[in-house]
Amino acid sequence: MTHPLLDIRNLHLTMTSFDGAAHVLNGIDLTVNRGEIWGLVGESGCGKSLTGLSISRLVSTPPARYIDGEILFEGRDILSLPAKEVQSLRGKRIGMIFQDPTTNLNPSYRIGEQLVDVALAAARHDASILDCPPNASRRERRRAARRLAGDMLDRVGIPNAEARLDNYPHEFSGGMRQRVLIAMALIGRPDLLIADEPTTALDVSVQAQILKLLKGTVADHFIGVILITHNLGVVAETCSHVAVMYAGNIVESGPVAEVIERPAHPYTKALMASIPTKHSKRGSLNGLGGSVPNLISAPPGCRFAPRCPHAVEACTQTLPKPVQVGGTHHAACIRLTETEDLVDA
Repeated sequence: MTHPLLDIRNLHLTMTSFDGAAHVLNGIDLTVNRGEIWGLVGESGCGKSLTGLSISRLVSTPPARYIDGEILFEGRDILSLPAKEVQSLRGKRIGMIFQDPTTNLNPSYRIGEQLVDVALAAARHDASILDCPPNASRRERRRAARRLAGDMLDRVGIPNAEARLDNYPHEFSGGMRQRVLIAMALIGRPDLLIADEPTTALDVSVQAQILKLLKGTVADHFIGVILITHNLGVVAETCSHVAVMYAGNIVESGPVAEVIERPAHPYTKALMASIPTKHSKRGSLNGLGGSVPNLISAPPGCRFAPRCPHAVEACTQTLPKPVQVGGTHHAACIRLTETEDLVDA
């Protein structure tokens, strides 16, 4: 039986603080296959980063607690694996590009040392990464890992890459540190890559280079990618599929072309309407009123109902289930079961 690369089923996560317990992930379902790039979009505070961190089991428990659900990586539930097995997956089978480059590079070690260590660890899983003969000595393996590190820095657009391997993180700008993290995530050729806002600190030309590298890696090595971003333009250009998150729920998902061209959920429509176009006049942007609710006292039923222009009383009584609106395109809105016209509204 062939399993999906990643299959998240009914994932529920609570986070306890002095103010109470917040139900931050409220039944996440997401399936990622090899060769797919999934964009995970939504406002800040919707649970995108926590979903990504949960896949690598990098959320501290406590204060977090998984109260239900599974995260199946090639059929194995990551949440039930021993910590040592999960640690062996990180960087080798599951790569992660973190959101903040200033806190995710060790300031005590040179960039080259950090990249080489990741490459050597990944090579224990896949010896072809270093392109060395099976009987290569330890010194030869380290030399090969350093060559690979320099090549990866060059591919993410760092000038004079070979010489920069001997620099410390503080000698790089924020944008260049972000590129180092991207190189570090890709150097081990992971089967699944989770990229949390990987291009936010980069200028437009470098962003295009990184996205091209990401798409090329998927094509060359047939991996799966989850790209967490606020930028719907990046999603449209880079991703094959998209999942829209709101307050701990995936409210709409499917192929990018279908979701962007025919958004079915009111929240997705509001996000699309807020994107400026070349015809937009000054002061004419359509913002979405209100804000993401406090999840310690989340609204009953559909969590988007307090901000939704189409909300009815039934929206506050039950959490809507995803409804098929075309092919593999689904949206979780109670009114989609009442009228087919809402999809085109």
